[in-house]
Amino acid sequence: MIIETNFIKRKKVFLGKLQDMNERRFQSEPKEVNQMIFGIRAVIEAIKSGKDIESLFLQRGLTGGLISELKTILREFDIPSQQVPVEKLDRITQKNHQGVIAFISPITYQKIEDIIPLVFEKGETPLILILDNITDVRNFGAIVRTAECTGVHAIVVPKKGSAQVNPDAVKTSAGALYKVPICRHDSLLQVLRFLKDSGLQIVGCTEKTEDFIYKPDYKSPTCIIMGAEDEGISFDLMRNCDHLTKIPMVGEIESLNVSVSAGVILYEVVRQRFNVKM
Repeated sequence: MIIETNFIKRKKVFLGKLQDMNERRFQSEPKEVNQMIFGIRAVIEAIKSGKDIESLFLQRGLTGGLISELKTILREFDIPSQQVPVEKLDRITQKNHQGVIAFISPITYQKIEDIIPLVFEKGETPLILILDNITDVRNFGAIVRTAECTGVHAIVVPKKGSAQVNPDAVKTSAGALYKVPICRHDSLLQVLRFLKDSGLQIVGCTEKTEDFIYKPDYKSPTCIIMGAEDEGISFDLMRNCDHLTKIPMVGEIESLNVSVSAGVILYEVVRQRFNVKM
């Protein structure tokens, strides 16, 4: 009994130390957060200072001189916002938000018009990825991670209808969101036209074709478009593609997860560009 009691005591001491170590490690690990700001004047000043706003919520029906100034600035800086009931704002924070809450993005958004010339100046062959209405945060993060591994120069997303760059996205990307330039634009169609004028071929991934992903020559400057799993690529983008391709499927399930599909086609680009023999 004495031996057994001593063993139990030593076990309790060991488990206690282990728990303390885990708690200290958890507290010391950096946590990814999107910085929240609230209050009309605070949000106005954040925008004027050049902060990238990831999301912005306005109380529905809010009026007054300051809110009018804020709305003017939102139009000037082309920042999307959502009109929401005050109850939603109160759930986000109990502090005096004045009907306005914004979240600052953990990344700085780039412009595709600035990136393409730099890629050509470096003597590299552009590889751009457009994500059309992909809203799942983890899918988005996984795609960014694969894009970084395969040499994608930039990812373009729409300002509305795209996954947020939040802690889940950053974690799923394994930090790749800090390495791959993300470009956020009003019109993906305008981006497409710019890329075509810059000499890039446009390859759309869709099931509405007979051609497989192996047909295009990816050694040329290329932009690849991936669409949401339920709707695919929008019609306007699809009709402006130079190639429509699909991944061969032999099973009964009709489609792959979009992040998996992105990996399949991006590694076909790698195979061709590095002349990998199969």
